[in-house]
Amino acid sequence: MSVDPIANALTALKNSENATKGTCKLQPASKLLEEILRVMKENGYITGYERVNTKGSGFYKIQLSGKVNECRAIKPRYPVQKDEFEKFEKRYLPSRDVGIIIVSTSKGVLSHKKAKEEGIGGRLIAFVY
Repeated sequence: MSVDPIANALTALKNSENATKGTCKLQPASKLLEEILRVMKENGYITGYERVNTKGSGFYKIQLSGKVNECRAIKPRYPVQKDEFEKFEKRYLPSRDVGIIIVSTSKGVLSHKKAKEEGIGGRLIAFVY
């Protein structure tokens, strides 16, 4: 039984990347997972995704680009203010300007770079590099 579907989905995505597959299937589908995939697509980590609705909750079919080295959910989901991103960048990303931290903010799910530009904080969800 899955305890954290976001963590399970990101692990499945990373395992498919490591196996050099072209596509990946993630389930169960949720709005939060769709927003995470949208941010990953905007930053070039995946080439595309498609939601397939089934009788249950459905699943996502993802086209991989081969650019993901690591992606994981951040547990616990730390609250972060607009001027605290530097500390978490050092903790989760390998070096400066490499990778993104995905943040849930009051303006939706954003990368940490965009949240810094807009001057808002939120809760950390995941990191990708």
